[in-house]
Parts: sequence; structure tokens; C-alpha cells
Amino acid sequence: MKNISIREAYIEDTQIILQFVKELATYEKAQQEVKTTLVELEESLFSEHSTAHAIICMANDKPVGFAVYFYNFSTWLGKNGLYLEDLYVSPEYRNLGAGKAILKYLANLALQKNCGRFEWSVLDWNQPAIDFYHSVGAVAQDEWITYRLSGERLTSFALS
Repeated sequence: MKNISIREAYIEDTQIILQFVKELATYEKAQQEVKTTLVELEESLFSEHSTAHAIICMANDKPVGFAVYFYNFSTWLGKNGLYLEDLYVSPEYRNLGAGKAILKYLANLALQKNCGRFEWSVLDWNQPAIDFYHSVGAVAQDEWITYRLSGERLTSFALS
């Protein structure tokens, strides 16, 4: 077992975060969809007005994974929730507890911040991730369908 630890990300981690984002996109067969740049990622995660946060997973003092999260709000619970946008662990460090350490860190953060829930999405074909999430007790929310407006459709609708 590797010596695994989790820490908040620093602006100096932006390059490794971008590398992990690209690796995750490649794994998800969507590398062409990564449009962000180092400068944009830096601004989005580390600027004064940032609403997203990142953590780095270390194994023996080497970055091996990351997560990006933000807070949302549930009107039904009357509480914030923690939403996990991305979780990625380099392939050679999987099955060593890194992913579980990331989830536990964020679950504890959600409790510390009095969040009513901790949520994320997974691609329906990603069976290893689905199995992993079930192994920690997570329950799929199959009754919800995610909708998205982005790119030209977002612009077109907003300006219509």
C-alpha cells in the first residue's frame, strides 16, 4: 500500500490538474472536448471569485490524482450540497485506495460544512466506476435526467 494523502490544491498545481483533466477526458473517450487552457483553469480554480475547488491526491509525495468540487444548494433540504465534478486517479495507482481516500476526504468536508448531500455523476458505460461507487454505499439516482445547454445552444437560447 502506498502512503496516500489528500491536500487542497495550490495555484502551482494547475499544470498537473490540467494533465489529469486531459487524462480523464481520454479515458472517457472525449479528449476533443477539453477546451480549457492553463490560464482559464488557474482563473476558474484559484481566483478571488472562484466557486470551484480542487484537491490533489498524493502517493509517496507524488501527485497521482485529483478532484474538483463545488457547492450547490437543495431547497428541499435547506442546505448546501457538495457536488463532485471530476475525480481521477492515474491508472497505475488505482486499486490502492486513492479514489476511496478522495471520496472520504470530500465526504468529511461535506459533513464539516453541514452539507445535506454529496453527489456526482458517472457515465453509464463506466462499470468500474459504478462498481466502485456502489462499494462505498453510494446509490444511483436513476429517476433524474440531466439536461445541459452549452456552447452555441446556450448562447442561442440566452440571446433569443
